Amino acid sequence: MPEWTLAIGDRIKRTALHQKFGGARQSGISPSRQTQNIFLFFDPSSGKQHGYTDEWKSDGCFHYTGHGQRGNQEMKRGNLAILNAAESGKALRLFKGTGGMVEYMGQFELDPDPRFYRTNALETGGGKTRSVIVFRLRRFGGRATRQPKRIVIEPPPVKNKTIVTNVSLEEYNTERARVDPTQEPYEAERRESALVQRFKDYMQRQKHVVERKKIVPAGEARPIFTDVYVKDLNTLVEAKGSIDRNSIRMAIGQLLDYRRFVEEAALKCAVLLPEVPRGDLLQLLAYANVLIYVPEEQEFVLIDGHGRKV
Repeated sequence: MPEWTLAIGDRIKRTALHQKFGGARQSGISPSRQTQNIFLFFDPSSGKQHGYTDEWKSDGCFHYTGHGQRGNQEMKRGNLAILNAAESGKALRLFKGTGGMVEYMGQFELDPDPRFYRTNALETGGGKTRSVIVFRLRRFGGRATRQPKRIVIEPPPVKNKTIVTNVSLEEYNTERARVDPTQEPYEAERRESALVQRFKDYMQRQKHVVERKKIVPAGEARPIFTDVYVKDLNTLVEAKGSIDRNSIRMAIGQLLDYRRFVEEAALKCAVLLPEVPRGDLLQLLAYANVLIYVPEEQEFVLIDGHGRKV
């Protein structure tokens, strides 16, 4: 078996790496049959088109997305090889780059608590949302170490405990959920952002306390954020830039998701819309016990499922 001679920071042609140490030349996860190595490759620029986010996080681990560009990722083939690396005596060796010259980042092992988690990501080319596996890698033989000069929004996974906190509305962390993948999402986000900003300014002029809820469900790595939480009115608000049926159905689903984690008594839910929706959608919101905020000149008014001001 050839001796491992690469040091952290060394660069090598990928073809030369596989010629000497084995492994497939195309896959991002490349177990070797000739040597006791599993090669992991990542590219921050090209990975995004496949829904991969491979990076250091605030827990001191390198979070590495598993194999599979379409559909829900499964714990098999390369993913299973990573999971069983320690038991099989294989070394996990991480490289930056996927072709041509690659840079050796060092030997890693799975952090035990937890070794991996699941999160949502888009399919290759911005397709539908699917479930992906994310491995938590730490430097081999040592504890996870924090990386300097790194601003990270997402906290490490928390086991068996949901954490709910209030954060500033200026902290721009949002869930991105696409109703229709054939539509450009950024225009809708722009409209929603402008609507939220106007709503916040109006509420603050009325002396209301405007924040948002940050929720990290038990066992999840990524937090979810409400669009708005009007604290003194005890109201969760989800904004949509359109009054079409899909947008309103999505808003109701998001509010239900948030509401189950928020323990305040007599909590109210409302959608923030650019205008009053048509009758059937008003009935849908009334059935879900969701109120509606809409702009009216320089103000925002609250209406019920019958279109009447509250």
